[in-house]
Amino acid sequence: MRFVTGKHLPRRTFLRGAGASIALPFLDAMVPALRASGAVPDPIRLIVIENVHGAAGCNDWGASQALWAPAQLGRDFEFGSSALGALEPYRDYLTIISNTDCRMAEAFAAEEIGGDHPRSSAVFLTQSHPRKTQSADVYAGTSLDQLYAKRFGQQSPIPSMQLCIETIDGGGGCSYGYSCTYMDSISWASPREPLPAIRDPHTAFDQLFGVGGNAADRAAIRKTHTSILDWILTDLAGVKRELQPEDRLRVDQYVDNVREVERRIQGIEARNKSGEAREIPEAPPGVPIPSMSMSS
Repeated sequence: MRFVTGKHLPRRTFLRGAGASIALPFLDAMVPALRASGAVPDPIRLIVIENVHGAAGCNDWGASQALWAPAQLGRDFEFGSSALGALEPYRDYLTIISNTDCRMAEAFAAEEIGGDHPRSSAVFLTQSHPRKTQSADVYAGTSLDQLYAKRFGQQSPIPSMQLCIETIDGGGGCSYGYSCTYMDSISWASPREPLPAIRDPHTAFDQLFGVGGNAADRAAIRKTHTSILDWILTDLAGVKRELQPEDRLRVDQYVDNVREVERRIQGIEARNKSGEAREIPEAPPGVPIPSMSMSS
């Protein structure tokens, strides 16, 4: 008979100071005792990160020095001076794919020359050549992360989250006649549905844990919003009768999104009522406003 007696540190443990919270990195102590014993399998997660400003080794000289990827091919490669050297302890679980190229991110016509950045971001996860436009008729493709979320993430209250650290323009045209949407979104629910990214840490916290500074506040707010989705769907049913087919399609897509939100809310509330013990940190502040200085 095997007894599991270990305790674990909550993964969302924060160090709190005067007006600030600092998250801890993932520690061995944060692995639940049952999971560490193998009794509960680890969930499968997909994390995709786009680095849009290049890296050491992107040019010919850097590649010749193996500054980004190892020089050798196959299992017995050496990290050498590669920026990936910190991953040495995990080499048995690591696959490095190098010397790749995205044909769909290249210019297909003379008028597309120069728009490498917006096309690269749009192609990163979709592998679809984006339509050149500065209007709302953007078109790319369904992104890999959303295909994954539909297949493996439906048991999670939040199948996917899109986060960013740079300022998002939010609309209009950006560089070389391309919509800013192509640079602001790397996740696409469908070729016409880019998913906005969250930059404000407070907004991300509210999405994960609910609006409100503490558990009591969040529970009270949830009670006041229990029927709002039903009200929206009822109202839309009347509106659809007066719309043209193209607008009805857009409304149907919106309703599908509303239903997905409803499903997530039900999943979150079911989890919250399960009695599972979870330590929830205090809500973080929003994005700090940059300080300004003026001199005469």
